[in-house]
Amino acid sequence: MGPSAVRVAGLEARLEELGHVVEDAGNISVAIAEQKKAGDPSAKYLKEITATCTKNAELVIKTLEAGMIPLVLGGDHSVAAGTVAGVAEFYRRQNQKIGLIWIDAHTDINTPDSSPSGNVHGMPLAATMGFGPADLANIFDFSPKVKPENCVLVGVRDIDAVEKENVRRAGIGVFTMRDIDATTSRSTWTGSTPRMPPASAPRCVAAPPIAKRTSPWKSSPTTAACSVLKSSK
Repeated sequence: MGPSAVRVAGLEARLEELGHVVEDAGNISVAIAEQKKAGDPSAKYLKEITATCTKNAELVIKTLEAGMIPLVLGGDHSVAAGTVAGVAEFYRRQNQKIGLIWIDAHTDINTPDSSPSGNVHGMPLAATMGFGPADLANIFDFSPKVKPENCVLVGVRDIDAVEKENVRRAGIGVFTMRDIDATTSRSTWTGSTPRMPPASAPRCVAAPPIAKRTSPWKSSPTTAACSVLKSSK
């Protein structure tokens, strides 16, 4: 229900206040998890997630073709694999490559082989860079969508041990929260060297789980929302 909450909070009106012309493109239908089998425990619901991300990517392409900026709202990190796939395909048709700024406390660069949970929401950046899972990585039949050298991680503070090694091996630029704090405390940007947090760095402590509650949305397909906007200037 995240996209609906963002709508109710007035996203469209606030963007219009900034001078943008906004068109709400509606929702992308998403399979109800409770009505599907999880499939491979190392990449749960991969088939359904790939289908959703493909629909998302196709809508992103149509948005860019119309000269507008896609703004995708989702309740799960895996939706990013579709968003980036759409942008990458749009520019690939013009023989251009894209770069990616990934702003997150986590790197989301696990693969089915390394994920401790099997949740695909921890894998979208890995898929974007062609590391897997294969179905998600090969939307539009090409991979990678973004080369590691054209990707940078910003705001990282909590990384699985295997993910840390994947980041190092890929050579992705990294700016941790420590880098950001050090930089913003100065009056000018000095370009601190990207680095990974030391092994002894404190890890983020997960919040306690929210009590499970009955949802009136249970009988309806969950949705991922996509809005598009165009500057009036």
